[in-house]
Amino acid sequence: MTRIAVITHEFDRFERWRGPLLRRDSPYMLFDLLEELKRRGHSVRILSGTSAKPEADIAVLHVDATVTPAEYVEYARAFPFCLNVGAADISKRRVSGAVVGRDDDWPGPVIVKSNLNNLGMREQSLNRRSRRAEKPEPFPGAELIEGYRVCTSLSDVAPAVFDRRDLVVEKFIPEPEPDGFGARFWIFCGERERCTRHVSPQSLVKGDDTIRREPVPVPEELRALRRELGFDYGKFDFVMHEGKAVLLDANKTPGGARNLSAFLAAGNANLADGFEGLIREVT
Repeated sequence: MTRIAVITHEFDRFERWRGPLLRRDSPYMLFDLLEELKRRGHSVRILSGTSAKPEADIAVLHVDATVTPAEYVEYARAFPFCLNVGAADISKRRVSGAVVGRDDDWPGPVIVKSNLNNLGMREQSLNRRSRRAEKPEPFPGAELIEGYRVCTSLSDVAPAVFDRRDLVVEKFIPEPEPDGFGARFWIFCGERERCTRHVSPQSLVKGDDTIRREPVPVPEELRALRRELGFDYGKFDFVMHEGKAVLLDANKTPGGARNLSAFLAAGNANLADGFEGLIREVT
């Protein structure tokens, strides 16, 4: 039996009780993976904040924010081994391979996004809960961005957008299909993975509007990028453009069925095998 610790922000809600029968669930994919690991005999402890003594054989840094606060990274390093301790920053400016500047010669459409993951919604939520607890905001100045905006060219983007640190401009390059647009989702834990191409009638492809999907290989350049970004567990969204993989988004706290689709939340046994592989490497 291995002792597993999950490090969450003190105002994260990793798990919750829902419904008249108070069934325990979570918005996160890791929750179901951990349930499978518990069925295999491992113990799991959810650590809220950094006050608990770092006692576990292996930990997962699971702070649901774009940039993990430094005190959580330092706390995670106190454990014998911690997954994703190197993936503390998943801002678009750091992870995206599609970012363009005002003086680039990209001729196609572009999309304006928040530099923060998920439009900055998580930072807003954590700030709000912190204020209610009469504590300082952990992410002061974080603002919610209202959706994405697609422009036909760089010249159609307001010049002030390029001066804002909370926004990024990316090439808009979904994979065109006769019946819609494609995007690829790679989910991994250790050496276990699944990678799927989803086609949607919407140009902004999401898991819940998929009309068809198929397994696809993981490009080697993306594997190298995963190592560079410090990911042991997570989800990469990418497209193939002109024969090359372009990473659009990297998520260290991917959601479960309600966020991505039942399909993307499946396969926990496979991911649990990958987690146990990591355990064998470090214990």
